Amino acid sequence: MQSTTLSTEVLIYALDLFGVSVFALTGALKASQKDMDVFGMMLMAAVVGIGGGTVRDLLLGIRPVFWVDRLEYILICVVIAVGVFFIAHRLPSRQRWLAWADAIGLATFSVVGTQVAIGAGAPSVVAVLMGIMTATFGGIMRDVLCAEIPLILQREIYAMAAAAGAIVYVLGLAATGNEPLCAVLAFCVAFAARAAGILFQLSLPRFTRRR
Repeated sequence: MQSTTLSTEVLIYALDLFGVSVFALTGALKASQKDMDVFGMMLMAAVVGIGGGTVRDLLLGIRPVFWVDRLEYILICVVIAVGVFFIAHRLPSRQRWLAWADAIGLATFSVVGTQVAIGAGAPSVVAVLMGIMTATFGGIMRDVLCAEIPLILQREIYAMAAAAGAIVYVLGLAATGNEPLCAVLAFCVAFAARAAGILFQLSLPRFTRRR
């Protein structure tokens, strides 16, 4: 039992570091599009990388918030921001890099947020909501700080992709109890949904006012 708990913690930690890295990259890339200085890039990388998880932990009552006593989370954001500061101008299409990095981060954090919530004893519905929140709130903060309409409020498939991943994880875990398998499956579903939105411009139905 202790071995299973340990392996779950390692899985969550590894996914969390990966998700923070990818989302920090999206924050730094967006900052480069706005011609920010290196401090602005570091701030944006940190806001996007740890923002969603911070809100999640605060709502779940987890203390301290996950990055407070783990310096590596902040260091990852700083290192990635500095790296992007020096290489962003060499990337042929920063918007395309941003879109796909954001899709990977979204899929990763939809799983991590759900895992953390379940580990904290949250009900399944709340766990799904925490998965969506962890996956989307960093991007919301990024877009608001850059004076843009957040992707979650646009027609693109975004929050629904995170929801799909979180729901698949919860249902799969209830059916099999196999956390690594459910994590991989949930990531694939969330990423596939977001990728479809990017590649084929798929979107949810839009409200049309009738006169």
